[in-house]
Formats: sequence, C-alpha cells, structure tokens
Amino acid sequence: MKPELKRQLHGSELPTSEITGESAYLQFNHLRRRGLLEASLGLSTLAFGVTASAQAPAQQGGLSKPATPSDAFAQLKKPSVFQTVEALTTFEDATRYNNFYEFGLGKDDPYKYAGKLKPAPWHVNVAGECELKGRFALEDLLKGPALEERIYRHRCVEAWSMVLPWAGVSLADVLKKFKPTSRAKYVAFTTLQDPAQMPNQRSDDLRWPYREGLRIDEAMNPLSFLATGLYGRALPNQNGAPLRLILPWKYGFKGIKSIVRIEFTETQPFTSWSDSIPEEYGFYANVNPEVEHPRWSQASERRIAGTGSSLFKVKRIPTQKFNGYQAFVAPIYQGMDLASNY
Repeated sequence: MKPELKRQLHGSELPTSEITGESAYLQFNHLRRRGLLEASLGLSTLAFGVTASAQAPAQQGGLSKPATPSDAFAQLKKPSVFQTVEALTTFEDATRYNNFYEFGLGKDDPYKYAGKLKPAPWHVNVAGECELKGRFALEDLLKGPALEERIYRHRCVEAWSMVLPWAGVSLADVLKKFKPTSRAKYVAFTTLQDPAQMPNQRSDDLRWPYREGLRIDEAMNPLSFLATGLYGRALPNQNGAPLRLILPWKYGFKGIKSIVRIEFTETQPFTSWSDSIPEEYGFYANVNPEVEHPRWSQASERRIAGTGSSLFKVKRIPTQKFNGYQAFVAPIYQGMDLASNY
C-alpha cells in the first residue's frame, strides 16, 4: 500500500458536538416497536419484493440516490429481539457517510459513484468444505430463513459510530443450508470485482477483490446477519447492495459488502485489511476499547447523528467492549488473548 494512502485511510478527523433530532423514520420505528404495527411478510417479498429498477439507485447529477421506500420492507413482520433504544442515525447520514473503497476513499464517494452498480440480477457462488456447492441466484440463497429487522450499533475502526436498522436474515440460517462439513473451520467472503461498476478497483489502494472471513463459530453466532435492506428500503448501492454482512460486535470493515462468493475453508482465509496493513488490522477486529489502534485511542467514539445536508454533528461517547454485545459473543473468545488476537 502507498504510504500516503495509509495515512489517509481510517482517520479520525470528525468535529465533536451534540446529537440532533430524530428522523421521520425513527418516529415510525418507535410506533412499530411499541406494537402499533403488526404487519407480516415472507422472506421472498423482503429480498425481492421490489423490482430491479427500484433496487438500482436513480441517476441524477452523478449521485447515487437511495431506493424509494417499499411497502415490502416497511411492513416487517414484527420487531426482532435484537434492538436498541438508542436514537437512530438519520437515513441521510447513513447513506452519505460511509466507507466503500471500491468507489473511492472519500466518505461521500460511495454516494456519488455507486450509481453504476447493478444489484439485480445477482448471484453468489458457494464453495469449499460443504456438501451443497454452486452458483445461486440471490433469491434462492436467501430462501427459507425468517425476515427480521435488527437495530444494531455500528462501530467503525476509525472511532465513529452509528445506530442503524437493517433488514435481512440470520447468517447462520443461510450457511446451514449448504451443510458445512467437519473440515469447515472458517467462512470466507468475497466482494464483486468489476471496475466498470466499481471504478476505484482500477487503483492499487487494496488488493482487489475485497475479501473477509470469520471463524465458523463467529459466523454461526446469533448476532451475525446478512442484510438486504436498510431503513425499510432496499439496501442502497453505497451501503453494500444487494447483500452485505453485519457483525455488530466487530469493527465495520469486517462487514463485507456486495458479496458474490461464500467459501467454507479449513484454514484461516485471506482478509484484505490484514493483508494491507497487518500491524494495524487483525483478523478478529473485535471492538475493544482496551486495545488502542497504533494511531489513535479506541476508548471512545464519535456518534454521528446530524443531517447530511450540513456539517456532521457528533457526540463523543465511551466505547463498550464488543460494542455492547458481550453477552452474545464473549463465550466464543474464552481463553483468548484479545490484545494479541486483535
């Protein structure tokens, strides 16, 4: 990796100020969570209840616009047990401030340039140490598990955070369908590689395609989630359409986007950031305020909660061990040195 790029990536340069008001969606979600919305919906409607043209962001002035709200996504069956009472980040911030290096290094580059991505039709290859292998249409990959909305805290390794309502399915439920063998110790994921759709893949910023991986017990953890939606809408291109991984107890770079390959492996798989800057980014990437990044503290974070049309307003808060999900995941790391296995 170029030295100047290494200095740019994963910086922590946001200003600090207080949290702003909640979005209209938060008001809707508050009512829904109190039981005033009791709609039900099947998984096939969730993942594919909007047309390909609705899923693909409209082009206007070179910007990638999020898909319009869909009744299929808005009428989620009922709240999941995975919730938080914390104020949600606004839809505008969540879709205009993120990392997706395939489209550029700037926080708004994904919003600007992801309009070229075509999220439908979409296929995922399943390979490795499993009984059922092959190339699967996304609707077939996701068929079966119950649809749910999960409101998760998202913690970036750069020390900023959000609170986001994802729609999708349990990762474990999807993986079990392919019957991993006893040799499957890890699960590897790969992002689409297509410079025509993802222009920054023409650079040498990372070794493309982007790849990530988990231990099999991490992948099967109840928190692990495959998202196809966000804020009651089809997942916007800039947020990883049409399929991304959500691991709320890990730093955000583990949440690989636009997945095209899932492989069960016996050995620890290649991961992009561990390859690029191994002294800074390890395989596990568990949120741990006790282990500092070499260039900044991880003891606190900046909670983004402003509006995308103005300067971001943030509130600094303490970072929790495992991002507050210790009860779910601490047992799988029992006996490990989480400082050396960062």
